[in-house]
Amino acid sequence: MKVIIKKNYEEVSQYVAQEIIHLVNVHPRAVLGLATGSSPIRTYELLKEDHMNNGTSYKQVCSYNLDEYSGLTPDHPQSYHYFMHKQLFDGLDIRPENIHLPDGETDPEKACAHYSAMLKKHPRDLQLLGVGSNGHIGFNEPGTSFDSHTHKVALKESTIKDNARLFFNGDEDAVPHYAVTMGIRDILDAKKIILIACGARKAKAVAALVKGPVTTDCPASVLQTHPDVLIVIDEEAAQLLK
Repeated sequence: MKVIIKKNYEEVSQYVAQEIIHLVNVHPRAVLGLATGSSPIRTYELLKEDHMNNGTSYKQVCSYNLDEYSGLTPDHPQSYHYFMHKQLFDGLDIRPENIHLPDGETDPEKACAHYSAMLKKHPRDLQLLGVGSNGHIGFNEPGTSFDSHTHKVALKESTIKDNARLFFNGDEDAVPHYAVTMGIRDILDAKKIILIACGARKAKAVAALVKGPVTTDCPASVLQTHPDVLIVIDEEAAQLLK
């Protein structure tokens, strides 16, 4: 595990964007595992700017997203399908058939098995992650087995509160209480993992995932067992590492 500390969110985003751009330029058929939430938004803006200004092409890239809320249609403004198109895909030349997200609408057992099978057939060259304040990665909440594959999960109260504050105008009742998420074993199958964390609210989770014991109490701590992990954080998120 390598930890890179940058001054602020902008510098973190610049660093991560360059890592992704380099990968796509070297491997035009790269398979990307992508994340939602607030952490990667600026990174995605930079990828779109680079595509427009420098012509980096995503025509042969395939993407697999970490998660999706249960019960939201793809055109719902708070669905991750909508988020990804607005924040990234609509500004790139990626082909629609190469974009994949978990299905939060249909039979969860079949949908999860289908998504896990696709992930096994298409190993990700790079998996992008954020981390929740309680240490979750994807929507793998504390207590999730490290051997889990794509599954439906009930969100913890802390996750619902965080998402309400960031995306639902503080309305916890509007936040779906279930989601479909790539499992921890699926995440670990990626060849390289990059995790972004910024802000003082992430400091405890960052300290636990980098320095703490490997435990399901902090799902992100399992990244200590992966051979190629890059943690890119700002000074506020790194304050408990010093």
